[in-house]
Amino acid sequence: MIDFKGHIIFPEEIITYLKKTMQLKELCNHLLSQKIIDKAAEERGITLTPEEIQAEADRLRYENRLVKASDTLAWLADQLIVSDDWEAGIRDKLLSKKLSETLFDKDVEKYFSENQLDYDQVVLYQIVVPYVQLAQEICYQIEEGELSFYEAAHIYDIDEKRRITCGYEGKFYRWSLKPDIAAVVFSARPGDLLGPLIIDQASYILMVEEFIPAELTPARHKEILNKMFKEWLAAELNYLLNA
Repeated sequence: MIDFKGHIIFPEEIITYLKKTMQLKELCNHLLSQKIIDKAAEERGITLTPEEIQAEADRLRYENRLVKASDTLAWLADQLIVSDDWEAGIRDKLLSKKLSETLFDKDVEKYFSENQLDYDQVVLYQIVVPYVQLAQEICYQIEEGELSFYEAAHIYDIDEKRRITCGYEGKFYRWSLKPDIAAVVFSARPGDLLGPLIIDQASYILMVEEFIPAELTPARHKEILNKMFKEWLAAELNYLLNA
């Protein structure tokens, strides 16, 4: 039973809500995944010290600007939990992190080496218009110097956000682009005008600003580690549910 600002909510109501909103399966997957993590950590002798949990709690308090103990207690109460619940959640996250490092930290460099091309990045600008004839006319105007790519994006793009940013779309990994698009983009040179390309019934004009070669930075090491751990956990959950 939960007392939410004077309103009583019963466990059966929570279950019913999860069923009605199609969230019960996802919740069960999370619960079973945590059981898998707990079991795997126990088998490998992975434990957490009170000091490790305290250090993470202190970091989170600093991150959330919870200076005084009373601030923390008020914040926890607003989340409908007590300090033991919060520490249990911290424990679960730290245990997952330790387990992922134990299982895959030694394999990250090899994985990166084998998949290095996928981690090349490109800074991409694009103009998206509804008709190929318009895209062709825009390309002609840009090539003839009648207007710049950025001016064309600001005038013609169908997306308001891209119009404001003059076509800036962001950084993309090679693997995040469709294979045929990646082949075109990564064979271009910075500043090349690419297109028109027909994608999902719209016409695209692309421009590469910069290529960023893959590098195994600490952030990418963490990203790959998390990816390997998630794939392992999904496989373990699938095995458990189908055994």
